[in-house]
Amino acid sequence: MDLIDLMPITPSWTEIAIRLTATIIAGAFIGLDRERGGHVAGLRTTILVGLAACLSMIQANILLATSQSANGSMDILRFPLGVLTGVGFIGGGAILKRGDVATGVTTAATLWLITAIGLCFGGGQIMVGTIVTILAVLILSPLKQVDRWVSGQQKGVVVIKLPVDAGIPNLKTIAVELSEATFTGLTDSNDGHRELIYEIRWKSVRGVPGADHIAASLEEHFFVTRFEHRAVVS
Repeated sequence: MDLIDLMPITPSWTEIAIRLTATIIAGAFIGLDRERGGHVAGLRTTILVGLAACLSMIQANILLATSQSANGSMDILRFPLGVLTGVGFIGGGAILKRGDVATGVTTAATLWLITAIGLCFGGGQIMVGTIVTILAVLILSPLKQVDRWVSGQQKGVVVIKLPVDAGIPNLKTIAVELSEATFTGLTDSNDGHRELIYEIRWKSVRGVPGADHIAASLEEHFFVTRFEHRAVVS
């Protein structure tokens, strides 16, 4: 007999404790990985979201036993489904987009996933919830390295300081990675200098010099006052 067969629709206090404990453990495993990375949805958040989903499913199970009609059963099942939808809105609020950069997407996906896991445990699907928890930990941890190996488009902003009487240099001759450098503007200062602003783009590939190499190449030729870069989100 597997764990799924041990979980009836109407749970006892022991079965409720098992479901809640399994949810806490799953939330802790996923939350610890997020906590180590300094992400917003950390240990406490994932556990609380998972418990909320688990509790809603347990409540639905208990209410299903008192329902005498199919229509009543469907109305009760909307309760946990509403929790899943609500967390989707919360996750949407965690996503921020500034220009080409989007952050919080993984956080939103994590919150939604831990909600689904909590629903599985709350509904007595212990084995399903356990398998998904293991998969989630593997995806959030080891697959981070895969992200770093896969090539990606990078975008940066470079600001260099030159005398007012100096011309506008062509950064494309400095390094191969600067072949797509574009001059975007300048600002004058009161000390006889001006700051020139460039936008640069390059392909980030494992084993190929990246941002550090570009910054070092620029500093060999110019006084760099600012250098920022980020991945481009398509």
